Amino acid sequence: MGNGIAHVMALAGYEVLLTDISQDALDRGIETITGNMDRQVSRGKVSAEDRDAAMARISTTLTLADLGATDLVIEAATEKEALKAAIFEDLVPHLAPHTILTSNTSSISITRLASRTDRPEKFMGFHFMNPVPVMQLVELIRGIATDKETFQACHEVVEKLGKTAASAEDFPAFIVNRILMPMINEAVYTLYEGVGNVTSIDTSMKLGTNHPMGPLELADFIGLDTCLAIMNVLHDGLADTKYRPCPLLTKYVEAGWLGRKSGRGFYDYRSGEPVPTR
Repeated sequence: MGNGIAHVMALAGYEVLLTDISQDALDRGIETITGNMDRQVSRGKVSAEDRDAAMARISTTLTLADLGATDLVIEAATEKEALKAAIFEDLVPHLAPHTILTSNTSSISITRLASRTDRPEKFMGFHFMNPVPVMQLVELIRGIATDKETFQACHEVVEKLGKTAASAEDFPAFIVNRILMPMINEAVYTLYEGVGNVTSIDTSMKLGTNHPMGPLELADFIGLDTCLAIMNVLHDGLADTKYRPCPLLTKYVEAGWLGRKSGRGFYDYRSGEPVPTR
């Protein structure tokens, strides 16, 4: 999601510094941004001049400390709390006093992440939806210590991006995933219990409830490991059995069938045409 966030920030006029753990990852990110902006130009959504200006605003670095001079940091690492906390701990010594820290986490406690930094009052959740250039919503999540000025600054950024902000309280999975992930998990239970197969479940939800994607197709798009991680956050954080991850979801993740990114999940994508695996 980092490349999508960089994409929309640069188009909105912000200077963007993109970092990752390898040059290959950065090169892939720039390649993705370039391809997505070219697609927007071909569809008349962005002018070629605006694309070129936006791309010129994006630079990259492998050195995390280089982010220290920025005004706003948006962390978009994998949905693993220990990893996110480690990134913030490495970054904090290099930050300017005014720098706002945010996380694109889709489920992890903002208050807990903020407590691992030197500025909990300048820390909040900045949760974009995927794919970032297309989706209009951004969840803004305040931790217990987040001050009004930080929230207002982030809200103004969302407005400049031309997106809509939804304010969420700092409870497990916030708003979108608190509702979406149990639905996906229930769809996996429906498959697990043999109520329907992959095709019938996704077709029923697309045609019966007018969803653009079926829940199993959507799970593959999100990543089954991410879905499982969010369900575990809900289950652990709320201690309610209704959030227990479906054993079939766990099995797919253990098999490395993570969805589109691994080539196989509830659908097999290796032939180029999605084929249901059940």
